[in-house]
Amino acid sequence: MQTDIYLDQIKGHADPERAAQMATYHKVPRVYLGVGNPVLNDLAKSWRQDLDVAGRVALAQGLWKTDIHEARLAAAKLLTQARIREDQPVWDLLQSWLPDFDAWAVADHACIAMQKRLTADPERLDQVARWTASDHMWTRRAALVATLPWTKQSHPKPQDLERRDRILGWAAGYVSDRDWFIQKAVAWWLRELSKHDPDRVHAFLDSHGQTMKPFAVREAGKYLAR
Repeated sequence: MQTDIYLDQIKGHADPERAAQMATYHKVPRVYLGVGNPVLNDLAKSWRQDLDVAGRVALAQGLWKTDIHEARLAAAKLLTQARIREDQPVWDLLQSWLPDFDAWAVADHACIAMQKRLTADPERLDQVARWTASDHMWTRRAALVATLPWTKQSHPKPQDLERRDRILGWAAGYVSDRDWFIQKAVAWWLRELSKHDPDRVHAFLDSHGQTMKPFAVREAGKYLAR
């Protein structure tokens, strides 16, 4: 895969002034090109149309290895698709990126791609469960961000209720972790769940709210009835 050809398409939209602002904002030392998400969305869409699954995996791997901010976002967007036939290589590649997560924007884009693969095959939650014991904060956080689809069902099937409770168990194991990003992830999961299953969120906060940081409790209860 000639990654440089595709990377040049991203670089063609570079904005040095915006790149400097992005570097200051994200605070992680890597190359920033100053290319916005709408451009990356369009590029990734066109690449998906031109490449088969093997080609997409190869290109995503090449873009990720550049460690350029926009290239990593584009790599994740390239693999963000609900239906992918024979998607195991996609899932394997996404998991291989976990140790590289070091900033929320890149991690969140990759987690959105992971969400699609998890909903396509929920049995993969057994692998995600292992992330929760990682020494790497961003991997632990990904276990919640990648499973956000289980917050969004208003009428879940019994097996999805079991999965929801399983993930809430992971969140419960996180509440004593004082890292801001972990607390934020717990709050995010609970906030989204509260839109569809407020009783479970109330019960979680009753049991664990005193252990969570105050900002996380406020965020988790944002949409709960006062």
